[in-house]
Amino acid sequence: LSGLDPAQPYFQDTPIEVRLDKSDAEFVDVIHTDSAPTIPYLGFGMSTAIGHLDFYPNGGVEMPGCDKNAISQIVDLDGIWEGTRDFVACNHLRSYKYYSDSIIYPDGFLGYPCASYDVFDSDNCFPCPEGGCPNMGHFADKFKGKFKADFTKFYLNTGEAKDFPLWRYKVSVTLSGKSKQRGYVNIALYGEDGNTRQHQIVQGALKPDNTYVKFIDAEVNIGTITKVKFLWNNNWLNPTFPKLGAATVTVESGENR
Repeated sequence: LSGLDPAQPYFQDTPIEVRLDKSDAEFVDVIHTDSAPTIPYLGFGMSTAIGHLDFYPNGGVEMPGCDKNAISQIVDLDGIWEGTRDFVACNHLRSYKYYSDSIIYPDGFLGYPCASYDVFDSDNCFPCPEGGCPNMGHFADKFKGKFKADFTKFYLNTGEAKDFPLWRYKVSVTLSGKSKQRGYVNIALYGEDGNTRQHQIVQGALKPDNTYVKFIDAEVNIGTITKVKFLWNNNWLNPTFPKLGAATVTVESGENR
């Protein structure tokens, strides 16, 4: 039984007889996409973990792409009716759109077990545990019985628009060079199954021998990595032509470690 952002008003913190609960089926998975308090933030969805597996994409409160202005959202590619619905209840409706995409991407939407979304960007929640991470949506039931805790929360990020799944990698870059510079470092990943766009790893002071770490959520599952592209830019024309390189770049896939 899959709960797609189960309703908060009149249901949250009520007895289990009148709302969705893990006792309602052998396996209950829940996607929370609009769990801000109803008052004053008009959140439609429940924030409480109530299933065997509870997924909180993007933290479960504000979904990427739902902050478009009213005109661009209402005059939508899917038509004015769809656009108006999305404007009024965009976060709430993301749950079924993620579920739809999960049918098409059985390897997507990996949910990482974590204490909260605030610590999601830390080594405490990466990579997946030995038994793997469940896939939010249609294929969540593959993990039936694998997590024994009373309530287990899973966190992940999604894209702003269809196609929504993202694949998580941890990138560590150790710089090489002769002097400290300012600017930014970008990394692009190339693999047997696809390539990513450039993702910014660090911006500001760039110091040789320092290691900079960033989690990136890539728009494609690249498979086995074949190449890494390193780019740095100091944002201004420097007649001394400073040089900065990468001594090492380490990439770890969240899915298979």
